[in-house]
Amino acid sequence: MKFIVHHTDPNTKARVGTLETGHGLIETPIFMPVGTAGTVKGVHQRELKEDVKAQIILGNTYHLYLRPGLDVLKKAGGLHPFIGWDKPMLTDSGGYQIFSLINQRKLSEEGATFKSHIDGSKHFFSPESVMDIERCIGADIMMAFDECTPYPCEYNYAKQSLGLTHRWLNRCINRFEETTSPYGYEQALFPIVQGSVFKDLRIESAEYIASKNCFGNAIGGLSVGEPAEEMYAMTEVVTAILPPDKPRYLMGVGTPVNILESIALGVDMFDCVMPTRNARHGLLFTSEGIINIKNEKWKTDFSPIDPMAHTFADTVYSKAYLRHLLVCNELLAGQIASIHNLGFYLWLVKEARQRILDGSFLVWKNEMVKKLVQRL
Repeated sequence: MKFIVHHTDPNTKARVGTLETGHGLIETPIFMPVGTAGTVKGVHQRELKEDVKAQIILGNTYHLYLRPGLDVLKKAGGLHPFIGWDKPMLTDSGGYQIFSLINQRKLSEEGATFKSHIDGSKHFFSPESVMDIERCIGADIMMAFDECTPYPCEYNYAKQSLGLTHRWLNRCINRFEETTSPYGYEQALFPIVQGSVFKDLRIESAEYIASKNCFGNAIGGLSVGEPAEEMYAMTEVVTAILPPDKPRYLMGVGTPVNILESIALGVDMFDCVMPTRNARHGLLFTSEGIINIKNEKWKTDFSPIDPMAHTFADTVYSKAYLRHLLVCNELLAGQIASIHNLGFYLWLVKEARQRILDGSFLVWKNEMVKKLVQRL
């Protein structure tokens, strides 16, 4: 695996790079659709490739461990052949999902004991077992096991949690280094910077993570309810410390505006469930602003969902048609809306990449941010 930064914007910290994996090349900055249980909800793999133009997707360690289970994934040869996806894939560590099970989990130095949200059965994740699970899933990029702190969070708790995350990271690295990919291609491990919204803790964590010299690095514990200004401030602190020759991944972020502002701060990789989750409820992201397609005003609007839609979707549907499908509770509504939103996100980062290369990124970004927050 290889990561190369080809160009950095002279007016911001935005950069253009390529990340080479055993399943193909990823052009950064990049948005990664979330495929929680081996599927990006409502979207075929063919559509991910041809319509959305996805270069990499995510799998969810917690959910895949519970269903279909490791035995099935091993027999299938990993998640790639199991779901029919031959491009790169990243897996989270399950830390965020366990964090969200606040009344059904218990943390200790050894790891996390939790109850399945499916049947209440009891399970245990340790840094070592998570590395083994991610090896079995077969992701090109594996995330270290960490604790994601809530917001708001008391300073002392954030500091204790940070220490636990760092100790778990050491165990993740040891296990990662003493094992190999079961499927014959290289896998990379990304540690995760934590520290809530406390600058000194973020600095401490970023320096510790940077010292581990892993292939890439992630920024976690943000986009969990804190104001956007605090998210940007912590991201800026961290990206100033993380090594510039390694990819930087801001986990779980976010809105189109969040993504553009974070690209300007030097982030390379993003993921979020927002494009598909909002799509299923009729909320569409477009180059002109946000559309609630359920509104009456779109009933006889036969124009494309987005005037730029032809650049990121092979088939262009009208606002009126999509509204009709949604009002009728047709399954196709969620599918079309999801493809649209994902296609828009991928178009946005691709356009950002081009703007970084031609020197117009800052002006374009500022203009787009004004448009993207508008409710149409």
